Amino acid sequence: MSETEAPSERQGRLRADGALVLLTVLWGTTFVVVKDALSHGDPFTFLSLRFGVGASVLSVLAGRQLFSPTHLRRGAVLGVFLFLGFALQTVGLTDTTPSRSAFITGMYVLLVPLVMLALFRRVPRVSSLVGVVLSAMGLYYLTGAEVGSERLSTGDLLTLGCAVAYAFHIAFTDRYAPREGVQALVAVQLWVVTLLSVACLPFVEVRVQWAPAFIGAVLFCGVFASAMALSVQTWAQARTTAVRAAIIYSLEPVFAAGFSLVLGYEKLGVREWVGGGLIILGVLVAELGSALWVRWRAREAAQV
Repeated sequence: MSETEAPSERQGRLRADGALVLLTVLWGTTFVVVKDALSHGDPFTFLSLRFGVGASVLSVLAGRQLFSPTHLRRGAVLGVFLFLGFALQTVGLTDTTPSRSAFITGMYVLLVPLVMLALFRRVPRVSSLVGVVLSAMGLYYLTGAEVGSERLSTGDLLTLGCAVAYAFHIAFTDRYAPREGVQALVAVQLWVVTLLSVACLPFVEVRVQWAPAFIGAVLFCGVFASAMALSVQTWAQARTTAVRAAIIYSLEPVFAAGFSLVLGYEKLGVREWVGGGLIILGVLVAELGSALWVRWRAREAAQV
């Protein structure tokens, strides 16, 4: 992103960032939905059905664009990283605690700037880096994870692999996100996740109860939390930066905790409130700090 953005570019970026905030609200609601669904079915069956539904919906909308060589190639790369993120997190949860899993997964907010620098030589602004650090601190307090209290388990290491996969997915989405043809690119990656999830079924205990809660969760997550959400993510990342997107995504556990609190699933203490506040502060620093930096640079240029 240029240091001297045109007003139209700045407005487009702010709309994209706003769309990503709304997206994290949607993802926050899925925590409770998926938790209930997994009491009726195993994770890989749920993933196969969820992403299969989303892929089918977007395939209809994408039409012939689905078979574009560019979309097939780029969608395959994104789909592999997306699947690895879901799969490693799911398997990792068998050997770690939910709080540690949530915190380690959220470390993609720290990894995205490193991936962007290593792969694409993209250096984030100082305000974005400050936002990254604040968000990471907030995740630590919000999740209640005691990561340093004991040696990392196999589940922790698998979850760290999940964070790396998500960081690469965000980085390559930033690189590949088109201005047009979003549905086709997202449909391909959803088909990849579906096929890889199906390929895992022979190696796990398949368990499905066709309860209304399970079917509803498949449809809701497939259409809204997968097809629509990833389309919005791809559209928005074509108009903002990967680091800013990662910071905004860190709001997801804040909204998830809020919905869990409203629905009576958990109670939040001082530590959780501090964590949520730090994440929100990180987002504000990245947003307002960037705007102030652009304004200051424009004023300096005008004086010269």
